[in-house]
Amino acid sequence: MIIIANGTIVDGTGKESFPGDVVVEGDRIADVVRGGMATRGDAEVIDARGCLVTPGFVDSHAHSDAYLVLEPDAPSKLAQGVTTEVNGQCGGSAAPRYGEARLSSDWASLLGERLTWRSFAEYRAAVESAKPAINTAVFVGHNTLRSSAMGYAARPAEPDELKRMQRLLEESLDAGAWGLTTGLIYQPGRYSTNEEVVALAKAAAAKGGFYATHMRSEGDQILEAIEEVIDLVKASGIRAEISHLKTSGERNWHKIDAVLGRIDRAVADGLLLGSDRYPFCAAGTDLDIVLPDWAQEGAAPAEMARLADPEARARIVAELDASPRDWSQVMIGGAWHPETKTLCGKTVAELCDPLCPLWQKNKSSAISPGELICRILELDRCRTGAFFFGMSEANLDKILAREWIVPGSDASLRAPWGPLGADHPHPRAYGTMPEFYRRLRALGVPREAAVARMTSVPARRFGIRGRGTIERGAFADIAVWSESEFRSPATYTEPHRFAEGMRHVLVNGAVATLGAAARRNAGRFLER
Repeated sequence: MIIIANGTIVDGTGKESFPGDVVVEGDRIADVVRGGMATRGDAEVIDARGCLVTPGFVDSHAHSDAYLVLEPDAPSKLAQGVTTEVNGQCGGSAAPRYGEARLSSDWASLLGERLTWRSFAEYRAAVESAKPAINTAVFVGHNTLRSSAMGYAARPAEPDELKRMQRLLEESLDAGAWGLTTGLIYQPGRYSTNEEVVALAKAAAAKGGFYATHMRSEGDQILEAIEEVIDLVKASGIRAEISHLKTSGERNWHKIDAVLGRIDRAVADGLLLGSDRYPFCAAGTDLDIVLPDWAQEGAAPAEMARLADPEARARIVAELDASPRDWSQVMIGGAWHPETKTLCGKTVAELCDPLCPLWQKNKSSAISPGELICRILELDRCRTGAFFFGMSEANLDKILAREWIVPGSDASLRAPWGPLGADHPHPRAYGTMPEFYRRLRALGVPREAAVARMTSVPARRFGIRGRGTIERGAFADIAVWSESEFRSPATYTEPHRFAEGMRHVLVNGAVATLGAAARRNAGRFLER
């Protein structure tokens, strides 16, 4: 038995907080004693004096699929109080993996011999064998299904290919997947028709699955993209979430009120569940997303072949140099080659400046954005990450103010050591939860409502039963933290810095806090 004593309990329901004790037996909350004084006996006592005692946080949009096998202790997430992640997002999941399907480059290269699975059931077994510290609910990615069934072909699916995708999706749902996600700006999902996605959504809905989407556009065509999602829900009956809501590019910032108004109506009508968002104004994805559409076709191997072809490379350079993109808003993130690692945390504009110390040190001439990007991608074999500063702080506040917005880091778990410590992640990997809470409180959201948005609201939205609240009978996923000290020191230039203020974390009744002598991993692969 564990008793969390003397804390201020914020139970995740949105109701007023109160002083009290929480009694944990096995993996469940056995009692919640208002005012405290739970019978101690021979129980282990965690003194929560001066701290909030809340449900563990739910990261509604994460990408830790493969890293749960590689780094099951999930240190960057535990330090934030995250006890459950929703993975398999943006159309890219770790399974099923057949045919030409490839994992994202960082997953595949780091996993090495640990990459043993093909089917979703085999992937689930690998995660459970790794014994992760946190819970995971895992979706199946449309891009993963499509590449398994038809490779990276830039065309609509044939009927037999669509049937193959549906069959793989249904097998995965039967093995414990939570539904379908799409990443409709990425390869190869960008080549799919609306009809293809609707057919897959119907297959997921028939088995009680959910749908989450990185829409076809988050900028110039964002309103049209939202209508596509709503039409899909009407056609399939699936429960749907829009991923990491934003209005990308300054020319689209003015659309925010129309975007929020349309989603407001869809949520009120029961057509959308809502959306998630990370509390930062830079997106993070692969640098090769800046390549012209024709140069991205076929993903990394085809991109590398074009970079090696002088004529194709010259065309890529010319088109990038003629692009209206503001290169001061594109920062190099994770890099892999010894030469490119020195560029992490610097913008393309900085690196192309003739006065850049890099060129002066090497006594070489500065190069154009197109030349720089091609050189980086070539050295990194198209695995480079990047941050894109294309969002508005004012719009972020408007988004976070909506009650249907929940926190989603859009990030994999990380660690400042081992193979993951060599990467250069977005600070959201280490700081989403404290920053989300801080910004909500600055907007005037009451403490209890802010905690609910981080716990019971996403748990209820995704049908995660028995989690997200502190009440008798609920699973004992609990965070004990100092409200005044809960913050993130992670930055774009120094991202590997743990969140501060988290005192204790329990997952399924087991102490999971980093550094705790008695800690053990008790996370679970959750089922619908």
